[in-house]
Amino acid sequence: MDFDPTTHPHRRVNPLTGEHILVSPHRTKRPWLGQVEPPSSPNLPQYDPACYLCPGNSRSGGQKNEQYTGTFIFENDFAAVLPPPGPAAPPAPHPLLTAEPVQGGCDVICFHPRHDLTLARLALPDIEKVITEWVNVYKSRGRQEHVKYVQIFENKGAIMGCSNPHPHGQVWSLSAIPTIPAAELSNQRQYANSNTATSSAPTGPKGRPSLLCEYVHYELTVPESEGRIVVKNEHWVALVPWWATWPFEIMLLPHHRHVPSIAHLTPAEKASFADALSRVTKRYDNLFSCSFAYSMGIHQRPTPPPADQSEQEALEDEENIGHLHLHFAPPLLRSASVRKFLVGFELMAEAQRDLTPEQAAARLRACSEVHYLDAIGKEEGPGEM
Repeated sequence: MDFDPTTHPHRRVNPLTGEHILVSPHRTKRPWLGQVEPPSSPNLPQYDPACYLCPGNSRSGGQKNEQYTGTFIFENDFAAVLPPPGPAAPPAPHPLLTAEPVQGGCDVICFHPRHDLTLARLALPDIEKVITEWVNVYKSRGRQEHVKYVQIFENKGAIMGCSNPHPHGQVWSLSAIPTIPAAELSNQRQYANSNTATSSAPTGPKGRPSLLCEYVHYELTVPESEGRIVVKNEHWVALVPWWATWPFEIMLLPHHRHVPSIAHLTPAEKASFADALSRVTKRYDNLFSCSFAYSMGIHQRPTPPPADQSEQEALEDEENIGHLHLHFAPPLLRSASVRKFLVGFELMAEAQRDLTPEQAAARLRACSEVHYLDAIGKEEGPGEM
């Protein structure tokens, strides 16, 4: 019997983390009698007087929002980390019970003043404003002396723990590099130091191979019928990675050159970035005709390069070893109301998925890039494309 990855169980390795994923495609036929999530409402008001993120409203801590008309950023009123100086950790009572102080700051970025819009419903110039704000906060926070890492992310949807549907994301800046990006950077550095550039893929610092540039370069050679690419434009590719854990997980990354961070993007690359974000999020919403839930995060150089770094210095800078990419981790599995849970084997052994990445990519490719609400003539307004 010949091995068929669409039928037979197998394991795939994630080169960014070194972890494995068990793929069990035959299990897609099993019936579902588990938890069903309530549908998210597409009929939100344009302004909600009770929303603590809408323009002019008071937040739970008493601070009042500006009457903003574009993006709006403020320090999180309930930050997970606090600015320095902080107290030193007490001596460890045992070598296995150590504590390490961490300082930093947390910011909230409101993407748009309208309460009822999401990235999938924003016009491209508005998405570009969000990207510009991401770059600004990455630079401003990342150049603070105590900050070693800046994590930009968005939680969308109540089932992802988002407490407010107003379009917004967060930025957490820390005095240490967290576990997952540290592992990704370590594996990208090891790949660059252990391999020789043999393909025409873009290279990283000192002409060494870039793990993600090599990977996306290969994906571009795979026929669409067999491949994992969902969206492609001049500068960016969105794909369901070979090692994806979540059913409709997407990685979005530049494909034409090695880009260490959003601070390195050209104006043309930012415009293409906005286009790719719009097309990906529209396809997500159209998959199950709902406001598709996900957690999205940007992985890149931990902090921005010096403001005066020359092009030649950038080519030699070891901190530029990582390649800019975004992870979308959406929980929905079979419909707008059935989600995937990481439980049992996945918590105790390793991640597992039923639908193959190739099957997921094919389903996302088949989705329209006209938002389903626009297609049926609902919610007309400035969010239309």
